[in-house]
Amino acid sequence: MTQSDSMWSDKGAKMSDKSARQEFGLAQEEIIAAIRAGKLQFRESNMHGNPWYRLLRHEVESLVRQKSGPDHLHQHSSLTSPSSS
Repeated sequence: MTQSDSMWSDKGAKMSDKSARQEFGLAQEEIIAAIRAGKLQFRESNMHGNPWYRLLRHEVESLVRQKSGPDHLHQHSSLTSPSSS
């Protein structure tokens, strides 16, 4: 197994295109453009006949950093992390 293959099997290292849109505010068009530009590796899958893309989380985070700046991920993670009550 190559290092590239092992990334796909690591727990938490991958995410769906839907999760990338929800978590990082990316548009489907941005994801497709990044795939075509070679910035995102993907695996195509489908469930009940509906296609979806499996993406590597670290590549999606890198894309968001390039698009929105490094602070965007920090601000986003502080908004989505559970608060300590």
